[in-house]
Amino acid sequence: MPHIEIDGRELDVAAGTTILEAARQLGIYIPVFCYHPKLSIAANCRMCLVDVEKQWKPLPACATPCADGMKIQTRSAKAKAAQQGVLEFLLINHPLDCPVCDQGGECPLQDITMGYANPHSFYQEEKRVVADKDIGPLIATEMTRCIQCTRCVRFGQEIGGIMELGVVGRGEKEAISTYVAKAVSSELSGNMIDLCPVGALTSKPFRYKARSWELKHTPSLCPHCSTGCNTDVQSLGKDVLRVLPRANESVNEEWICDKGRFAYAGLAASDRGQTPLLRVNGSLQPASWAEALEVAAAGLEHLIQKHGPQAIAALISPNSSNEELFLFQALFRALGVAHIEHRLRQTDFRADAAMPLYPALNMSLEDLERERTVLLCHAFPREQQPLTNHRLRKAALAGAEIYAINTVLREFNFPVQGIFSETGNDLGLYQRLEELLRGATAQSHEGALARLATALRTAEDPLLLIGNDALQHPR
Repeated sequence: MPHIEIDGRELDVAAGTTILEAARQLGIYIPVFCYHPKLSIAANCRMCLVDVEKQWKPLPACATPCADGMKIQTRSAKAKAAQQGVLEFLLINHPLDCPVCDQGGECPLQDITMGYANPHSFYQEEKRVVADKDIGPLIATEMTRCIQCTRCVRFGQEIGGIMELGVVGRGEKEAISTYVAKAVSSELSGNMIDLCPVGALTSKPFRYKARSWELKHTPSLCPHCSTGCNTDVQSLGKDVLRVLPRANESVNEEWICDKGRFAYAGLAASDRGQTPLLRVNGSLQPASWAEALEVAAAGLEHLIQKHGPQAIAALISPNSSNEELFLFQALFRALGVAHIEHRLRQTDFRADAAMPLYPALNMSLEDLERERTVLLCHAFPREQQPLTNHRLRKAALAGAEIYAINTVLREFNFPVQGIFSETGNDLGLYQRLEELLRGATAQSHEGALARLATALRTAEDPLLLIGNDALQHPR
């Protein structure tokens, strides 16, 4: 265990700990642009240069592992001169866009410039200009602001699992690009906005709507799937202007999917119902909430008096909050209604008796990363639960065998051994898998299914994840 000293403070660290990680353990701030704890180390911004005793030049703190006896200075004249020089170099081509940049007020480049920049620059030449890229309807680009930290590139490759952005050119002509003219399509692409330290990537739906310090922050949970990602809903007055992730390592780490990030725009959609509508003489007419509730209550009362509460079925969306679900069932149970349901798309309920009262994953999302054998039964978590899919991707990259049975060819972002059946043969495929698990001899054309059966038989604790397509199957 190396024993080191940073700014006169001694510390024992685990082998392999970098200077930056050790400094953070002591609460010592070292400025960074390219470094992020969830991404690989690039060490290309050089902002974290520190003075290490017996080293003739400053070293990048993010990429230098601690050695026993090492003495580091983060605020020595040598370190400060290096940091000032790097920052001046990064600012050479950066435009003075702060008054109109959406990153203003929450910009690492602004903050670090205030704390570390030399107030006088020797550079008098013209700044370079980089053409903006249209990478889709969600992310706005101002590539002249880019400092080539490559956070967005590394996120796409390492977290998103798709190489959509990359570095082209060299030297002064270096730029972030899509290689070919196409949009960024990752379901996690909005996280690149959060990662960008300079305002080169910003949110198109939020653009020019408000300054960060004007917004009210409300902690919440994403309602769009059962993963339960932690979110920070930011509003101005009565309007929700953006949704950002809240860090929770056991659930969503520090990411959210694009649906969770941008679906708030539907709150202000022009075709969204804003007021209750009552049918009058065959046409729908706007009404007040009091009028609508009075008519609904009268209708329920009349129906119960005439046919009894057994004539009523109460249906509610499964995307409703726990509070809404509780109040909904409490209301209708008080009326004597027994038929209350949220499984609106499920058609076969024969397994209800064997199902637990509260069906759940029964394991933490973090445990998914340690699974060794996984079978996806008509499930496509990349679309249905992107942050759960992120955990499965980490398991796959760690060597897990993941199999998928489906009737649709899906594009996974991790290695999957797919077994596809013709539409209408789903049940037969699962029945044949059961036979193979019981010891039946596989036919020559059943190689993939036989390998799956062998993997499930030999696995210590295989995991089966059942998707909506299976739950909604008529049989």
